[in-house]
Amino acid sequence: MAVAVDARDPETLASFWAAALDAEIVRRWQDAHGTPYVEVALLGETVLLFQAVATPTEGKNRMHLDLATPGGRDQRDELGRLVALGATVLDVAPDHPWVVMADPEGNEFCVLPAD
Repeated sequence: MAVAVDARDPETLASFWAAALDAEIVRRWQDAHGTPYVEVALLGETVLLFQAVATPTEGKNRMHLDLATPGGRDQRDELGRLVALGATVLDVAPDHPWVVMADPEGNEFCVLPAD
């Protein structure tokens, strides 16, 4: 299974997500039209597939990832790590346990607290 993500720069965005998820880029390829794709391995046979698009999607993402803070790591430390990789904090709502962030291309995702 692949989760496709539109990207202006698939290489850069895939590199961010590979680092954020402690994962690896496993494949780079182009389709018959020359569109570049970069795959990041997740669990099992699931990959994040970053595909180049000419125009970015406007408005709010209809789907986003929620990242669980790894056990033993403080949520604030995880936020700092992701910011250092290029993410931006968008919303820290005191009445929610998650923090809304954006990746380097503005795609929103949430960071959950450790269990």
